[in-house]
Amino acid sequence: MKEILAKIEARQELIRDTVERLREQITHLTEQLAAAEDILNRLEITRATILELATEDGAPPPDPLPPGYREILALFEQAEEGLRAKDVCRALGLGTEPRHTENTRAKLKRLVNRGILAEPEPGLFAQSRL
Repeated sequence: MKEILAKIEARQELIRDTVERLREQITHLTEQLAAAEDILNRLEITRATILELATEDGAPPPDPLPPGYREILALFEQAEEGLRAKDVCRALGLGTEPRHTENTRAKLKRLVNRGILAEPEPGLFAQSRL
């Protein structure tokens, strides 16, 4: 009987540890979710403000960016330093084969041409400081 109780206690301890670890993960994921929602909210406000200002001057509103570009911009919102195309691919969960990095590099160059991103040195991209 003592052996069975010891096994139960050992299992209880294991489950308690698992519960605690899961609670910590939930807390971490909740913080990440809140940060991502905050960035999304800021981007939505920024987009609305830009569209509003553009139409005040009588200029046509800028072309909206496709979803892939919005994901890239959200990534740069979080980045403290410049990123290279391969870094962007990794962060977005894309492959890092040449076809993926070149496609991403082309998108980054388009964002540079629009003045949304800057390229402080060849191959390094950062938020444009307007």
